[in-house]
Amino acid sequence: MPEGDTVLQTAQRLHRALAGHLLTRSDLRVPRYATADLTGRTVLDVTPRGKHLLTRIEGGLTLHSHLRMDGAWQVYAPGERWRGGAAHQIRAILGTAGQTAVGYRLPVLELLRTRDEERVVGHLGPDLLGPDWDPAVALRRLLADPARPVGEALLDQRNLAGVGNIFKSETCFLVRATPWLPVGELPSPERLVAAAKKLLEANRERPGHRRELSVYGRAHRPCRRCATPIRTADQDGRPAYWCPRCQSGPTP
Repeated sequence: MPEGDTVLQTAQRLHRALAGHLLTRSDLRVPRYATADLTGRTVLDVTPRGKHLLTRIEGGLTLHSHLRMDGAWQVYAPGERWRGGAAHQIRAILGTAGQTAVGYRLPVLELLRTRDEERVVGHLGPDLLGPDWDPAVALRRLLADPARPVGEALLDQRNLAGVGNIFKSETCFLVRATPWLPVGELPSPERLVAAAKKLLEANRERPGHRRELSVYGRAHRPCRRCATPIRTADQDGRPAYWCPRCQSGPTP
């Protein structure tokens, strides 16, 4: 699943392509909005909020999308071949005189009034890469349920917005705790918030790839710190990775 850094990069790419330009093509391929026509309206901005994308359009409208596991937005120049997927996977097309943005496999796509954006993103905690970032609020939300495992608490977007499965495991490695350690048992819980922020900031300007990962996706390979084989197990339906020597706490 794309995480906060990837969503930010997608928003920046869409903003550069669309913001300030008149839409000459509009095609929303979901039944509810099949007749919606945005042509003739100017795109005002494209803003990320956690893992959500908000494309604001003249006339008080916002196109809200979420990539989840497989969704993607691609931008094409005139005459460029579209290669983001099969035609039946296209869910949205927003075109200007200069470029066309195509949304593939978008599981969430809805057109709403800009004034109603809080309905879809108002539940989110502080955005790790957003202007609303507040580490004190994020920490307070994380500690509201002290018995909850660290990994689950990090993935709950109501606590802090932007962490996905990769940065869950990587953040736990940085604070030397297994993903199953109750968040209330962390010796210095503020380090958890700082580590998550550090990881996303380090990757926000690296489109297409991330800095070298410590544990995620490295099952059975030697830990970069101590050479102990990395382990993996399911946590609430998603894989978690950890070093059994460097990280303390319960394990499955």
